Amino acid sequence: MKNGLSTPYVELDRPAWAALRAATPLSLTESELEALRGTADPTSLDEVRDIYLPLSRLLNLYVKATRQRHSAVRGFLGEDDRPAPFIIGIAGSVAVGKSTTARLLHRLLAQWPEHPNVELVGTDNFLYPNAVLEQRGIMNRKGFPESYDRRALVRFVSEMKAGAAQLRIPVYSHLAYDIVPGAVQTVDRPDILIVEGINVLQPPPANRLAVADFFDFSIYVDAKTEHIRSWYLDRFSELRRTAFSDPRSYFHDMATTVPEDTAREFALQTWRGINEVNLVDNIRPTRARATLVLYKGEDHQVRRVRLRKT
Repeated sequence: MKNGLSTPYVELDRPAWAALRAATPLSLTESELEALRGTADPTSLDEVRDIYLPLSRLLNLYVKATRQRHSAVRGFLGEDDRPAPFIIGIAGSVAVGKSTTARLLHRLLAQWPEHPNVELVGTDNFLYPNAVLEQRGIMNRKGFPESYDRRALVRFVSEMKAGAAQLRIPVYSHLAYDIVPGAVQTVDRPDILIVEGINVLQPPPANRLAVADFFDFSIYVDAKTEHIRSWYLDRFSELRRTAFSDPRSYFHDMATTVPEDTAREFALQTWRGINEVNLVDNIRPTRARATLVLYKGEDHQVRRVRLRKT
């Protein structure tokens, strides 16, 4: 009850949410967490314990309940009792930490004996190649909804939900900043499929399906815009020091020939002209469609959680 009105949501602060972990064990080590963290992401084992273990427990309960419902429907229809994958969507801004969230859940959910086969797919794999974006004059809109092959993404998730085996999808390289010619990721009937990307909760065009229509559970990772901007700039600086120094990097010049202050200004203009516009116009408006929202504070730690109860 909020302002005298009933609501389908419950909001929990960090201590209240952490208490819902119950006896879920923490088997992740610091070195394993280091491999899962994104660039300049400070996620700690305490964060895993307080936030992600309760979430993995909740998702395990959802998977069990969804399987029972699907089994009942297939029994009613007289169909083979072959379970479809439980599909989780994870959305949020660039640099908010959604990829770390996806990798952590991938790792934690696979530890439950009921569903050891967990696959993770990033929607960047469904970006149009740079050549196509340039041909269409939307290279500066990369990451916006129109830069994705929406039909291919919806078809992939739809076929997964129907129980298709060994689907092959393109592979995107953040180093090359493009789709890798000839490379494929094979996804073969997982127990759980995690689909991570900035625009996965976008509503469908008129009279069409959206990828979110196939989700059994969805998560939005949220924070104040000014905090995300700061994280984005920190991440850019760290990438300039590390990944951009690789000669194969699309942004190699940023690490070798462009002065630091010029590179920093480029990153700020990229944030203001592309990523923040996309966040305000396309990404954040989808937050209300999520089953669960993780609200982060300035220190990148989750401070509260909102869960849709119905």
